[in-house]
Formats: sequence, structure tokens, C-alpha cells
Amino acid sequence: MKRVPYLALSASVIILDAITKWMIVKRLAINSAIPVVDGLFQIVHVRNTGAAFGIGANSSSPLVPVLLNGGAIVVFIIVVFYSLRAQISDRLLQTGLHLILGGAIGNLIDRFRFGSVVDFLDVFVTLSGREHHWPAFNVADSAICIGITLLFLDMWRKPQPSSTTEPA
Repeated sequence: MKRVPYLALSASVIILDAITKWMIVKRLAINSAIPVVDGLFQIVHVRNTGAAFGIGANSSSPLVPVLLNGGAIVVFIIVVFYSLRAQISDRLLQTGLHLILGGAIGNLIDRFRFGSVVDFLDVFVTLSGREHHWPAFNVADSAICIGITLLFLDMWRKPQPSSTTEPA
């Protein structure tokens, strides 16, 4: 029962991710954009066939989707295993792991449904007349990044075990 709030967090990420992606797919043509904050942020509809931030998106190898789906499944297994082994009372760690879990599942659902991931949040800045874009992302990507940040914070705040052996 103590895991229910963490599982609810993962489920919330999956549901929010699915709803936002559904809204984009239904209301915005692929490769179109709606400006939200001029010169900074827009809603777009792009499909990412690669990994995070479009890495490998231009590859024509049939192996890329297999590797991405397989990698996501491995991450899923590792996160679940680690979450079950970690103390349930370790809120920062459990929250980070379950955000990663929800995000990984959200993007994996897209890969199985569409063969790509729907990305729609586009942050950019215009400097000297040129636009510099952060790769488009989605709710699942945001949850994964926040989860990883929480894992790093958790590692940073915990004391490192000291060595019990004396140098010779």
C-alpha cells in the first residue's frame, strides 16, 4: 500500500502525457506551430523517430526502432527492480524513479502506436536574427528529466560510505 502514491505518480505522468499528445495529434497538423510566447516558446507537432532530443532520428536503419524499444524496456525493468529494492521511505529516490518510469512508458506507448514519439513543446531563443531551438519535447520527456535530476539530488545528499581499510 505504501507504493500506491508512487504508482499513482507514474500513472499520472502516463495519462497526462497521453492526453496532451492526443490533443496535439487531433488539433495540429504535423510540422505546424502555434506561437505562445513570441521569440521563446511555441506548441508544435513533430514526430521523433530517434532517441531523446532527436538523437538518431535521421537514421534509416531498421535496427534503430528495435534498439530504442528494447532500450526502453530495459530501462523499465531496471527502474522497477531498483524501485522495489530501494527503501520505500526514500521519497526523493522513489519519486525520481517513478517519474522516469511514467515517462519511459509514455514514450514507449507512442513508439508502439506510431513508430515515433509525438513531441510538441518547442523552446527557442532568437539571437542576432537566428533562432536557436532546444529539441522539441513532451510531458514524458519532462518527467524523465525531472526524475533524473531527483536521482542526482538523492545521490548528492546521501553520505558516501567510508572505506574501512587503512592505506598501507
